[in-house]
Amino acid sequence: MAGTTKYTQFIGLAPELVWGVLGDLEQWPEWNPGVRSVRMHGPVAVGATGDYLPNGNLSARIHGRFAEPFTVTVFEPDRELTIEQPEPAGTMHLTWRLTPRDGGTEITQELRFTGPSAAAARTVVRPFIETDARVNFSRLARLAGLAPTDDALNVVIAGGTGALGLQIAADLTCRGQRVTLLTRRRNPKLPFRQTEWDGRSVGAWSAELREPGRLAVINLAGKLVDCRPTERNVAELRSSRVDSTTALVAAAGLRDTPVDYWVQASTTAIWSDAGETRCTETTPLPVGLPQMTGVAQPWEEAFDPTRADHWTILRTSIVLDPDAPALKRLAQLTKAGLGGRVGPGNQWFSWIHIEDWLSIVRATLGLDPTVTLPNGILVAATEFPVRNTELMSTLRRTLHRPPSPPTPAAILKVGAIALRTDPALGLTGRHATSEVLHKAGFDFNYPTLDEALTDLFGSASPRLQRAVRDLDR
Repeated sequence: MAGTTKYTQFIGLAPELVWGVLGDLEQWPEWNPGVRSVRMHGPVAVGATGDYLPNGNLSARIHGRFAEPFTVTVFEPDRELTIEQPEPAGTMHLTWRLTPRDGGTEITQELRFTGPSAAAARTVVRPFIETDARVNFSRLARLAGLAPTDDALNVVIAGGTGALGLQIAADLTCRGQRVTLLTRRRNPKLPFRQTEWDGRSVGAWSAELREPGRLAVINLAGKLVDCRPTERNVAELRSSRVDSTTALVAAAGLRDTPVDYWVQASTTAIWSDAGETRCTETTPLPVGLPQMTGVAQPWEEAFDPTRADHWTILRTSIVLDPDAPALKRLAQLTKAGLGGRVGPGNQWFSWIHIEDWLSIVRATLGLDPTVTLPNGILVAATEFPVRNTELMSTLRRTLHRPPSPPTPAAILKVGAIALRTDPALGLTGRHATSEVLHKAGFDFNYPTLDEALTDLFGSASPRLQRAVRDLDR
């Protein structure tokens, strides 16, 4: 049996409104572009059958010719819908569950495969069913009638088409906020308003920062760090961040009043390889400007706090999400039998679950009435970092893989050349936690690595794990 992958999102609508779209399976392609078409053989009810086609030319031809119809196995209006799709030597189980919450509905999508072909079926089907799940939920929310209210926050996201940018754009859209992405090239497939910019100079795009109403700026712009540490690449890492921040600051200076909220992205890698130092918001930066310090420090310094009433420099650790490059690569290596410790294995791994990262961003925007955060630096990391040895053993346990031999540092360095990445990403680390979040009473939904990976890859219930931990206390 394969594990269950789960995606959960709050939508600011009553369950019956969300169900109006979700419960009509023939509307599925309208909010999930990975599905080309759905044809029901009768009204949606328990026992009803239908056919769907994935949105890929070859996949659609093969599925349309050989696949048997799916069957609705659970149909509880306003609550739950499950379909089972026969696969060669197995079955796909897809469930959507609605849970009422204050001010709206929590929607959960769970995908599970059973049978001897489970692993292969997941590899083939997942790109169509699960890719950009949170973005798909934002499409569903709009189909169900969700629109920004008059007092909605205008959120301009620079770097909004990146992995984290899309996650926060979708999350805020589902909560009724008004989102605009600044991007170098519009993507017509995205359901968000987009404005082009060059990431270097003030242009017509700066008008987005002068729209009436409350304004928030989230600056995530910058070249991905997953590259070879050449002098040219490091310079591009730095300039892509500094130039975009400088342009945003200049554009904000054209306003009559400061921006209401500003979230300036940074990274816990600003402390470079911190060894056994316990890094928090007040920990001094290393001297001599090691590689990522030399990138992140000028990035932070390019931001001008006078441009915003409420501002946060968000030093984010590794974000755990099924679609995030870091976790994808680690999972692939573990499944391939390379899930042993990396190098010495004692390097610290600071991390945060995507749901907790989104919660922190909402709090920095004043959207969480239970958490008040001061202006300044904020570390986005769980309270329980782990060493590399524990990280890899937990991954193996979660993914049901046997013990693996260690990966020597020399082999990693050679492999990094082939993968065109930086071996320091696996050989260095830091113990980073937040004193600010602790003092503010922020509550992590996934404080431990076991809980986080179980939620992301499936196994025992995270709620059960939390209950056991509470009893142990």
